Amino acid sequence: MFERLFKLSANGTSVPRELQAGLTTFAAMAYILAVNPSILSATGMDQGALVTVTALTAAVSTILMAALTNFPLALAPGMGINAFFTYTIVIGAGVRWQEALGMVFVNGVMFLLLSVTGVREKIVKSIPYSLKIAITCGIGLFIAFIGLKNGGVIVDNPATLVSHGDFTSGPVLVCLLGIALTIVLVARGVPGAIILGIAITTIVGLFVPNGTEGKVTTLPTSFVDLPASAAPVFFKLEFGFLTNSTAFLAALPLILTLLMVDMFDNIGTLIGVTKRAGMLDENGHLPKAGRALVADSIAAILSSLFGTSTVVSYIESASGVEAGGRTGLTAVVVAGLMLLALFLTPLILAVPAAATAPALVVVGIFMLQSVTEIKMDDFKVAAPAMLTILCIPLTFSIAEGIGLGLIAAALLALTTGRAKDFPVTGYIIAGIFFLEFFHIFPFSG
Repeated sequence: MFERLFKLSANGTSVPRELQAGLTTFAAMAYILAVNPSILSATGMDQGALVTVTALTAAVSTILMAALTNFPLALAPGMGINAFFTYTIVIGAGVRWQEALGMVFVNGVMFLLLSVTGVREKIVKSIPYSLKIAITCGIGLFIAFIGLKNGGVIVDNPATLVSHGDFTSGPVLVCLLGIALTIVLVARGVPGAIILGIAITTIVGLFVPNGTEGKVTTLPTSFVDLPASAAPVFFKLEFGFLTNSTAFLAALPLILTLLMVDMFDNIGTLIGVTKRAGMLDENGHLPKAGRALVADSIAAILSSLFGTSTVVSYIESASGVEAGGRTGLTAVVVAGLMLLALFLTPLILAVPAAATAPALVVVGIFMLQSVTEIKMDDFKVAAPAMLTILCIPLTFSIAEGIGLGLIAAALLALTTGRAKDFPVTGYIIAGIFFLEFFHIFPFSG
């Protein structure tokens, strides 16, 4: 049955490998079950209900992606977008969270229209192959940076922007041990190295002090619990901003920003993860890209109906790819674990960030290895690629990193006699990013 549904042999994989990959991806992204409710609850939304809808939207959207594409991609409410929803739309602009959900719905409908008309697929094809590789590498650095940040290895510093954390503190020690353990396991070719590293590091955390707060890993009082009701947020979206022109014009910049960030975060993740999985063809194009973008679009609409910020493809899917995931069975396993998490949330939340951080660092290393495919001896190729690789982690935004890289690529094409070699769609997207960055886009807020 699995062979018929997911074409395992044709993709060079097996059921055990896909199960392991799904578990690895889930372990790397399970933090969203705690983080997303924590961020969105600042809007006044019920936190218990948010835990439930976070798991439900992740499960339903991930199964949808598997059904339409057979890709090993997991989806869940996006980090960064949830902060934009909370702190810019609701708290900053004073929009009620119910209407903010309505904006997410409109964003999803616009997404779907762009997808079914083929516009989003043309945008994906307009990105030069070297930039697609650079996006993969930039996301790798981004993932590694997030891992080091979550583990306390890197902290903010007012003088130098970033610095190292306290290496003598319990969480940092556990994280560093986890990184060392995982890279050794991977280097020695141990099956399931990443998930094994997470498990061992979590167990070690049971014995390492965390200052005055007990141990790094704290066992929950109960491993099983019934999920909270989703009723307080389920189907609570409102569309008051569509009732008059003034309200709509005020809402439009927020909706367009949602659209731009969501679109390029999804495109970047799609390219990065599938490139690493070897799914791009010889021309650097992704088969079934249109279906994947439609799945993303429908997921965005579903997220607003369920009662959470926009659901996106997750860069942590790369951890499952590195564990051997190559088909939609990996995604189905993630979805199943998300549903199981509704009843095992206390146990899942017991896994500390110090234990999942090493997995993200190692995945970042894997993804950065693709940099050898970029012709760095050609400055016209190297400059846009380097800007993309650097700016994705340094701006803390996949979308902005892609935008800066595309602007540089378009500029060099125009000024070095290669204007006709660069896709027209690429010029258009680069121009939109330019106008948005410098706040001269007509609808920019």
